[in-house]
Amino acid sequence: MSKIYSLKTIQKIPITLEQAWDFFSKPDNLKDITPSNLGFQIISQHHGDNMYAGQVIEYTVKPVLGIPLYWMTEITHVQDKQYFIDEQRFGPYRLWHHQHHFKEVAGGVEMTDIIHYKLPLWFLGDIANSIMVKKQLAHIFNYRFAAVEKRFGKWATMA
Repeated sequence: MSKIYSLKTIQKIPITLEQAWDFFSKPDNLKDITPSNLGFQIISQHHGDNMYAGQVIEYTVKPVLGIPLYWMTEITHVQDKQYFIDEQRFGPYRLWHHQHHFKEVAGGVEMTDIIHYKLPLWFLGDIANSIMVKKQLAHIFNYRFAAVEKRFGKWATMA
């Protein structure tokens, strides 16, 4: 049986909690912070403008060799201006559970992403994770970090 993996990222953003929530809770904005080489496209016809529990969002992504994959997620939980959770219903993972947390801090917002995922194909999924998937997820979240900084500004560090 393959393992369950996790990834956690934390980013401080120099904007208000309302601004952060307004941007990150709109599914259409996800494309702006996703690497273009993934060919990310929302294909849902009725996914809505603002996030809500029970919302289903369909995408295509091209994570390997430009081959398009279908991915459907459901927003399972939403606590306004605090967190939301998306879970894969159909797609490339055996399990995908992604928590998005937002916390007001002095000078802005702390955004935390926590992902739990499992790959299909037992030990072959574990090998794929070691060779490719873990690195690709790190690349996606590094890109996202930079895209958020470019859009909203860098967090001022104390010297």
